[in-house]
Amino acid sequence: MVTSSDDTPAAQVRSAKDWARILAKYREPCTRRSILELLVTLVPFALLWTLAWASMSISYWLTLGIAILNGLFLVRIFCIQHDCGHASFFHSRRAQDWVGRCLGVLTLTPYDVWRRTHSMHHAQHGNLDQRGIGDVMTLTVAEYRARSRFGRLLYRFYRHPVVLFGVTPSYLFLLQNRLPLGLMKSGRRYWISAMGTNAMIAVALALVIWSGGLMPVLLIYIPTVVVAATIGVWLFYVQHQFEETHWAESDTWQLHEAALAGSSHYVLPTPLRWISANIGIHHVHHLYSRIPFYRLPEILHDHAELASAQRLTPWESLRSVNLHLWDEKLSRLTSFREARRRYGPA
Repeated sequence: MVTSSDDTPAAQVRSAKDWARILAKYREPCTRRSILELLVTLVPFALLWTLAWASMSISYWLTLGIAILNGLFLVRIFCIQHDCGHASFFHSRRAQDWVGRCLGVLTLTPYDVWRRTHSMHHAQHGNLDQRGIGDVMTLTVAEYRARSRFGRLLYRFYRHPVVLFGVTPSYLFLLQNRLPLGLMKSGRRYWISAMGTNAMIAVALALVIWSGGLMPVLLIYIPTVVVAATIGVWLFYVQHQFEETHWAESDTWQLHEAALAGSSHYVLPTPLRWISANIGIHHVHHLYSRIPFYRLPEILHDHAELASAQRLTPWESLRSVNLHLWDEKLSRLTSFREARRRYGPA
């Protein structure tokens, strides 16, 4: 819970449900602002793609550098697609769904598949009995200790930074997203989404190869996607994997409390806040996902309590990489080493 001082006595504590009601007034998008945000993201992305292509005649290293820079704009494109999936970008659901589907071709993310699995993430986050879709696999200390030696080794491998932030992002966006995993038996809509996105990606790649051969794919397309995927996975990780996050079993789990307490406020420098479309204000987003990303700073300005809650600096976020297990007794994330020291060898 977060204390309040603006509309209620200082001693009163607002619950997460109270905050959800307060935040409802910020949910309306501004169509002009949304279109502007779309333009200032897509136009630089297209220009950098063009510049990278032109630079191939000068230096492949220059091309690669421009492609890496453009990965930042692809992150922002994904964040706008994210808002479309939450129906927070336009008043028209049809408009934002089609914008989201088109952006999904650029982000290699089938929009309807992602929207469904991401809604499951929002509905189940922090529930120890509902893990497995749209989250980073996290075992409790007891679950980890109950695994076989090989099972513990596999989990350590999965949580290793090289795998989690080096291999996993490329696997997710280049391979896993090609199928509606998690929704394979949920109807043709999700197959159409995945296969339709795949077809458009294939057409785009064919045009690139026809126009310039394989080098634009190797030097521009793949590096841009991999950089964006890696940054995206990192952002998603630090949004929920911090020491004082929130997990609970179904009988004590509460949606709003898990949303607020289990999501961080990633305090980034202004340029990084812009390029990530304020996704670091994740505790507010999870509590009320219908708020457009460009209105999230307004909320922090109006409510200092939320601005100071769950703050996580970039330096502090680096230490979260060493947190691997949920300690149910202490209600916090802990490291393999700390769990071994506290509870003995598994």
